[in-house]
Amino acid sequence: MQYTNKNFPALKNDRLLRAARGDEVDKVPVWVMRQAGRYLPEFQAVRAKHDFFTVCRTPELACEVTLQPLRRYEHLDASIIFSDILVIPQALGMTVEMHPGLGPVFPEPLKDPKEINNLQEDGAVSRLTYVGDAITLTRHKIEGKVPLIGFTGAPFTLMGYMIEGGGSKTMSKTKEWLEKYPKDIHKLLSLLTRVIIDYLVMQAESGAQLLQVFESSADHLTREQFMEFSAPYLKEIRSGVTQKLNNNKLEQVPMTVFAKGGGHSLDIQATLGYETIGLDWTVDPIEARKIIGANITLQGNLDPQDLYKSPEEIRTLTKQMVQNFGKHRYIANLGHGITPQTPLESMTAFTEAVHEAL
Repeated sequence: MQYTNKNFPALKNDRLLRAARGDEVDKVPVWVMRQAGRYLPEFQAVRAKHDFFTVCRTPELACEVTLQPLRRYEHLDASIIFSDILVIPQALGMTVEMHPGLGPVFPEPLKDPKEINNLQEDGAVSRLTYVGDAITLTRHKIEGKVPLIGFTGAPFTLMGYMIEGGGSKTMSKTKEWLEKYPKDIHKLLSLLTRVIIDYLVMQAESGAQLLQVFESSADHLTREQFMEFSAPYLKEIRSGVTQKLNNNKLEQVPMTVFAKGGGHSLDIQATLGYETIGLDWTVDPIEARKIIGANITLQGNLDPQDLYKSPEEIRTLTKQMVQNFGKHRYIANLGHGITPQTPLESMTAFTEAVHEAL
């Protein structure tokens, strides 16, 4: 690893970690999914010079983009490393391209279960060390201002991209595989789970202080399918990371699971071992707390589209949201990633309102 110095500056703002662990906080912590990204003109300036995955693979560029929102928004209580969930399929030998207006595209998706055998599991995480390098560099550059979050896509979500060949509103090919090839599906999910565990351990070792697992396609699963094709692997990831950090004598880091569209399975998610459960905007905070209980932190869940409203409306909606969740075991966020055309002043209104709410 190029960036090896792990003597990081002391953390000055630990609200996020305190909330994740259930400790008291002076203010509700706030960060935003995709806060390092397309809505920022400074990010667009970087992208004008560099391909998307070049930014991901270049630690200095990934670090710079990660720090951009912290310079603009003083109320953010966390940073999230700039990367992409699809670096894992790339590390397994699949080609992923980022096409303007389309998003990620796999020129050669998985068309037959036999092609699972072509995936290059051995050495996959060693091909992702640039993410670890970016995390280590960022931990130094951030100078302890706020914690740094690492992340991964969940097995089912990654598998969907690998089969569909990109994002899909129907996931029809994946659903066909679920019916036709359940044994092969579980083989692929198990492979992805093994790689994800090692990937997250590497991120923690590199300096990530919280880890989030994005099950972004949970809305395509019924409750029964979530129990079969998602939950067991999410649970294995959590326990696997804990075990490997223990074996390596590394400090444990809190973990968040975010299953977008998984409101039908909150009780199942509460059994997976994660300190924090992320909620999308369709879930009622008060009902979610009843289902999940008092001993797990909740994260979310303002509708990203609400950031197109006036700053005054955003402040009102945000304060109401925070009051519904309460101050204990809560991390304020959006119910999904911030969208590209979001006005810059909307983020200011949102983050300020969180800290003012309680």
